[in-house]
Amino acid sequence: MKFVDEVRIYVKAGDGGNGAVAFRREKFIERGGPNGGDGGNGGSVVFVSNPQLTTLLDYRYQQHHRAKNGEHGMGSDCNGHGAEDMVLQVPVGTLIRNEQTGELLVDLSDPGQQFVAAKGGRGGLGNMNFATSTRQTPRFAQDGGKGEEITLRLELKLLADVGLLGFPNAGKSTFISRVSRARPKVADYPFTTLVPNLGMVQYKDNLSFVMADIPGIIEGASEGVGLGHQFLRHVERCKVLVHLIDMGAEGEGRKPLADFNILNAELKKYSAELAGKPQVVAANKQDLTEGRDRLGPFTEALRRRGIRVYPVSCATGEGMQPLMDAVAEVLFTGRTDKIHVEMPTTRSASKAPAKKAAKQAPAKKAPAKKAPAKKSAAKKAPAKKAAAKKAPAKKAAAKKASAKKASAKKAPAKKSSSKPVAKKAARKAPVKKAAAKKAPAKKSGGRR
Repeated sequence: MKFVDEVRIYVKAGDGGNGAVAFRREKFIERGGPNGGDGGNGGSVVFVSNPQLTTLLDYRYQQHHRAKNGEHGMGSDCNGHGAEDMVLQVPVGTLIRNEQTGELLVDLSDPGQQFVAAKGGRGGLGNMNFATSTRQTPRFAQDGGKGEEITLRLELKLLADVGLLGFPNAGKSTFISRVSRARPKVADYPFTTLVPNLGMVQYKDNLSFVMADIPGIIEGASEGVGLGHQFLRHVERCKVLVHLIDMGAEGEGRKPLADFNILNAELKKYSAELAGKPQVVAANKQDLTEGRDRLGPFTEALRRRGIRVYPVSCATGEGMQPLMDAVAEVLFTGRTDKIHVEMPTTRSASKAPAKKAAKQAPAKKAPAKKAPAKKSAAKKAPAKKAAAKKAPAKKAAAKKASAKKASAKKAPAKKSSSKPVAKKAARKAPVKKAAAKKAPAKKSGGRR
């Protein structure tokens, strides 16, 4: 089946039926009055999302869709029959836009979701509805309303949880065929995949998710080079993007890091929101010698950006399980620990040169710094010593002068102080003698 993801169609809703102008004509009934019925409503054009559909191929060949008109009213109070709505089945994930204005009308992202694109006209009223007490025989009726018509553009965005991105011939189709039951065409030439392929991946613990493989993107895709950006819309709904890097790429200027940078640049040109989604980087073709040789520099370059690289080989299945574990963790838990790595901090990088500079600094700068210090010390030392020598001399002289003055002043004081002491001693001495004289008196009293 051919894959079609964008079409332009014209839809027209049905017109409403006209009301009838009729009068009751029966035997023995005079002036029966108006009995014209109303017209039926026209059919509307309704879009319904169907999960069983995967392409808009049916609308590529049939681009005009018109709903039926409502029946006209009839006599005897008979109303016209309303027309049935026209139901158009589209795949889940279809976007409906106004072709003239480009306005997004609806996003049919849920199964069974409905959208009325063109509403049918309303049926006209018959003359029986216009009879009054003063106008008992109205000879007119109301015409039915016109149905809406519009030109639409249908865009299909596949509903996938994980999107595979990479250069042509990077191994995306082989990757999806190994992790799911999808069997896309695999060949050894670029642009083998011309349409997106979906695969259901059965993970652990009864968990599953949908993976989308889109055609390769090359430099200049935003300008229409290769297949352009027309298929990137199918990964806009994805929660996780897997960058499959061709480590064994051959050609002029083909390097893994350059391919990674070009791919991210094209994503940013298409949509900044898409470029900001979590990315898991897988280095493919590790079964080749060239791929293993290029892995080290490529891993180190992305480590500086804080991005972890998963080496895999889609041909042999090497490293597929750790990669799928990382994808499932981001998809089901939202954590991005496994897809990031601690990047070399600027502090440690700045400390290492600082230490080296500190080691090298004494050899170069120490003499220049110490020499002035010694000279200044040598210059200042004599001044200090001289000051130290002068200071004791001055202090000694000052002390001697003060000592002489003090001795001169204190000498008389000492002499004067010694005399009173002697007088006091002299005064106190008779007291002792008197006590000594009294002692014999006591003794004499004892003799008595």
